[in-house]
Amino acid sequence: MTTPADVHDVRDPEQPGRLLTIERDALIPLLRGRAGEDFARPVAACPGWTVRDVLAHCSAALTRVAEGRFEKGVFSPESNDRDIAERAGWTDAQVVDELERGMGAAGPVIAGAGGKLDILALGEWVHAGDVRETFGEPGAYGGAGLPDALALLARITRERGHVPLHADLDDLDEPLRLGESGGERPPGRFIGDGPTLVRLYTGRPLDGVPAFELAGVEAKELNIFG
Repeated sequence: MTTPADVHDVRDPEQPGRLLTIERDALIPLLRGRAGEDFARPVAACPGWTVRDVLAHCSAALTRVAEGRFEKGVFSPESNDRDIAERAGWTDAQVVDELERGMGAAGPVIAGAGGKLDILALGEWVHAGDVRETFGEPGAYGGAGLPDALALLARITRERGHVPLHADLDDLDEPLRLGESGGERPPGRFIGDGPTLVRLYTGRPLDGVPAFELAGVEAKELNIFG
């Protein structure tokens, strides 16, 4: 018998691209309406980076994917810094234009990569949440893309043999199973909402989040980007 948790082991190749386009349609209009000083705001989740830096990083990464440019060291901190520096002379609007194109064009390439690039789509969606958080906008690490983001997170953590966790989420009717113990470790337990779970798994600040319960595992063990 197939359980809801087992469904997340089956890859939907369109899911990463769908997550990106859902976020594109929400984020780009928000960015178009922002003043220049908003792009200079520091992003708490990415120390040392401004909103513009985060957007430049995302637009560069998605453009690389869309164009199939995966040179040695790509997506390393050094590569990310070079990508941001290369866009230093661009206007904010040009960065947003590239981001909009990338969020649409990268999906088919990610779909055809067999799962190797799925986590990049999740990471870009999380960065969009970083920007929303910086602006004080509702829906950071949530919104219409949350179901696809949670499904991706569950599958990626299981494929990687991440620490096991059973999550009872306010946002889903059925429990979500993340990670894989192989029988060696009993799963931890999370009770709370989906955006908070995303924050825990991506090392984002927890200031002001709704109350949640986490047992049997340390928060630092969950971070997939740590």
